[in-house]
Amino acid sequence: MNDLHSWLRHETRTTERRTPIVPSDARRLVESGARITVEDSPQRIFPAEEYEEAGCQIAAPGSWVSAPPHAVIVGLKELPDQPAELTHRHVFFGHAYKGQPGAEALLRRFTAGGGALLDLEYLVDDQGRRLAAFGFWAGYLGAALAVLHHRGALEAPLQPTSKEAMEARLRASTGDVTALVIGALGRSGRGARAALGEAGVEPTCWDLAETRDLDRPALLAHELMVNTVLTTTPVPPFLTDKDLDGPDRRLRTVSDVTVDVGSPMNVLPFYDTTTEWDRPVRRLREHPPLDLIAIDNLPSLLPREASTDFSAALLPQLLDFGTGGAWGRCLDRFRQVSDVLGVTER
Repeated sequence: MNDLHSWLRHETRTTERRTPIVPSDARRLVESGARITVEDSPQRIFPAEEYEEAGCQIAAPGSWVSAPPHAVIVGLKELPDQPAELTHRHVFFGHAYKGQPGAEALLRRFTAGGGALLDLEYLVDDQGRRLAAFGFWAGYLGAALAVLHHRGALEAPLQPTSKEAMEARLRASTGDVTALVIGALGRSGRGARAALGEAGVEPTCWDLAETRDLDRPALLAHELMVNTVLTTTPVPPFLTDKDLDGPDRRLRTVSDVTVDVGSPMNVLPFYDTTTEWDRPVRRLREHPPLDLIAIDNLPSLLPREASTDFSAALLPQLLDFGTGGAWGRCLDRFRQVSDVLGVTER
C-alpha cells in the first residue's frame, strides 16, 4: 500500500498551465493506495473533472494551507507569499539553493514552520542525474521562439498551443540564420536542436568540450544563440556586457533557456530581469540590434505535452515516496543549504 497523501496545488502564476501529475498518472497513484487531493484550477491544462474521474478528491484553490500535516504539497512554480510559516513538505522547483533572490526568505519560511522543501531540481538518482525534468520542452520552445522572432514571425502575447501547431509555424517561417546551441547534448539542447530542425536550421552545436575554453569571437559570429547550460558551480560567463558592445558582433537574438537570473552561477550575467508572455522579447542593444528571450516557464506554452512527459517521469518516484533514496537526497540538500545559510529548524 502507498500511504502517500499528495495535495496537488493550484498554481498562482497566471501563465502556468502545466501540472506535475496528469489525471492518468493520478489514477495510477490512487490504484496503488495513495490519496490524491487536487485543487481546482481554471488555468490547468487538465480540468478538475478528469482528476475526479480518476478517483481524486477536489479542493478549493489555495486550500493546501489547511491540508492535513502529513500531506505532501505538490506544485511547480513559486508559492504565494503567505503563510509566513510553511508546515508541510512541499515538492516544487524552489530555485533556492544557488543564492537566487528570495532564496533565504523562502527557506526561513520552511524552517520557521517545521516544513521542508523537496526541490524537484534536486530529485536525482545516486549518480546525480535528474529523475524528472522539463528540459527537452524548455529547449524546444526557447529555440522555437528565437527562430520565429529572428524571422519576424513571433506574435505576442504568447499563447499556449500544441506541438503540431508549433511545428507548422516553424516550417512556415523563412529566412537564413546562423544558429548556435550551447549545451547541445543535454535534454534542453536536444529540444533546441529539434525545434531548429523543424525550422530548417542546422545549428552549430557546442557542449562541454567547447565551453571549457570558449571561443567568444566564434560565438558572436552567429546570428542566433540558444543557451541551455545550467551550472551548479561557478564558471566564467559565456558573454558579458563588454562582449556585446564589440563592433564585430553578428549576434542578434539570444534565447536563454536556463534563466538563472540573480544566481552567481549565471553564465549570461548581462541581464537581470526575465521576459514575459506579454512581452517575450527585450531589446538589449540598438546598434547593432540585440534581442533577448528569457522566459522562465517556457514549457507551459506546450502544457499538455510537457506535463504528460514530466508526470510519466515523476510517477515512479511518487509510487516509491519515502524518506530514503531520491527523496532522502532532496531532504538532505534542503537541510544542508539551510545550515549553510544559518537557517535552523524550530
